[in-house]
This record gives sequence, C-alpha cells and structure tokens, in this order.
Amino acid sequence: MVQTPSKSITLEEFLKLPETKPASEYIDGQIIQKPIPKGKHSAIQGEFSTNVNIILKPRQVGRVFLELRCTFGGHSTVPDVSVFIWSRIPRDENGEVANTFSIAPDWTIEILSPDQSQTKVTKNILHCLKHGTQMGWLIDPDEQTVFVYRPKQETEVFDEPDALIFVPSFVGELQLAVKDLFAWLL
Repeated sequence: MVQTPSKSITLEEFLKLPETKPASEYIDGQIIQKPIPKGKHSAIQGEFSTNVNIILKPRQVGRVFLELRCTFGGHSTVPDVSVFIWSRIPRDENGEVANTFSIAPDWTIEILSPDQSQTKVTKNILHCLKHGTQMGWLIDPDEQTVFVYRPKQETEVFDEPDALIFVPSFVGELQLAVKDLFAWLL
C-alpha cells in the first residue's frame, strides 16, 4: 500500500515518524507499508534465521537479522531477512549491536507474500546490490522458486527440487537445496 503524504517528505523526516506495524519503507520519496506476513512467509523466515545463525554466529562470521530497518542510498527499507558479516555489524559504545543500521546488508532475503509486488521487492534487492550487498534472494513460496541476484551478474532461478541454491562465499558450509528450503513449510 502506498501512502503519499500531502506534501513531499524527506528521508530525515520519515525517520522521525513513529514506526508502523507492519513496517513502512521510504523509497524514492514515497512511504510504502509492507504487507502483513502470512504463514508461509513466517515459517521460511524463522527457519532460515535459525539454520544460518547456527553456522555464522558461533564462529563470529556473521549474523541474521529479521525485519531490520536498513537506511542507505536515500532509501530506508526493512528486508525480511538481512545478513551482516560480523565485522560490519554496527555497534554502540558498549560493543553491543546498534539500534541504527545505516549500511546495506551483505545478504538480503525477501520472501514474497501473496499480496506483495514482486517488482517492488526486486527493486529493493537491486538497490541493495548497488550499495554493496553481495547477494540477494527473492523466495517465492507459492511457486517454490528462489531467484538469486548478484551484482552485475545474470539472475539465477532455482526451482528444481535437488538444485543447491547459491549462497554468499562468507557463509561457508551452508548447502541448501530447493526442496530443503520449501520443506520448512511442512
């Protein structure tokens, strides 16, 4: 849903507004509220987070964040899943994870909801890639397909059950087949 203010609003003004549920994003001067996540979306999001964090966190390689506001390149978006390399995670003066992330994630994952525009989420992924993201995934639960985006490379489509989906090199040993990702829905 696009919410167009009666007058134009700047990114700085947007960031001062109260958070909405579901989250609103600031893209090209417009405020766009994300759809409420549905069951398939939530199941994949939770399982992905658990499975990737088990690999990354103990070795301090990276960390998964869910529904984290990332503000960079004139946009403020809330990817379904953001993965940051450990050394790039913003920290506060106590060394704890900061509340504000003003950088692009290293890996961005969007999970398509039934009432969500594939074009909009693809544009968000491409915006991330222009600002340093190594890889973007668009997961379509209804089609049981994963689109993998990398900077200046052709989009890869993974829809064969046994196909291993490309992951960023920093993830290491994660091997995830299409059928395993969508088995999280069972």
